[in-house]
Amino acid sequence: MGVPEGETKPEEQRLGPVLRRRDQVQPGTTDQRLLDTEGDSEWVHTDPWRVMRIQSEFVEGFGALAELPSAISVFGSARTKPDSSEYEAGVRIGKALVEAGFAVITGGGPGAMEAANKGARDAKGVSVGLGIELPFEQGLNPHVDIGVNFRYFFVRKTMFVKYAQGFVVLPGGLGTLDELFEALTLVQTRKVTRFPIVLFGTEYWKGLVDWLRDSVVAGGKASERDLLLFHVTDDVDEAVALVTKETGK
Repeated sequence: MGVPEGETKPEEQRLGPVLRRRDQVQPGTTDQRLLDTEGDSEWVHTDPWRVMRIQSEFVEGFGALAELPSAISVFGSARTKPDSSEYEAGVRIGKALVEAGFAVITGGGPGAMEAANKGARDAKGVSVGLGIELPFEQGLNPHVDIGVNFRYFFVRKTMFVKYAQGFVVLPGGLGTLDELFEALTLVQTRKVTRFPIVLFGTEYWKGLVDWLRDSVVAGGKASERDLLLFHVTDDVDEAVALVTKETGK
């Protein structure tokens, strides 16, 4: 709106709780700038606006998952083939977790994630998928009953930890390793109450475990007791027994 013709610019301006005087007086009003359809749209790419988007993702995630029963997050590769033994193990783990009284949370994608969601759904349990925006669109697999898609990895990882009482980690790639070490770090630093982390597939994880013991721990970069933060197994019943025992269910 600016200053009406024939009127001088005011010496004092109140914008909500803010007082502006003299040269700091701005033209127009806050409402006018809000409702004005013209102008620069670059503001939607600024950090303050990103903060609002991040906040909205937390609110949506908390709202969608707040009433979940006790749950276990199952991680694993999106590239696991449906006809593989790893996929079959994922289905059996998802089903066994539901039968033990847990909901199943995965990244919602294909492969090992789909397998765990399928097992949970087959067992008539709660099957949750937490997706992520990626350059290559994956979408949520058809076995997800509650799905939330996130823009930001760190918001998604918060949901994995906040709403799970433990982790089962199937063979996977960089994303799976990221989730695994995030969980290990949170437990090691006591940012979360200690809860079980189970690596499923001894042959697959053997090299990583050997490296942690023979290089990381032996080199003084971690403590011997840090190797006790996780368990390794090939047995579905043992994996479920471990999370059941340590979560008190």
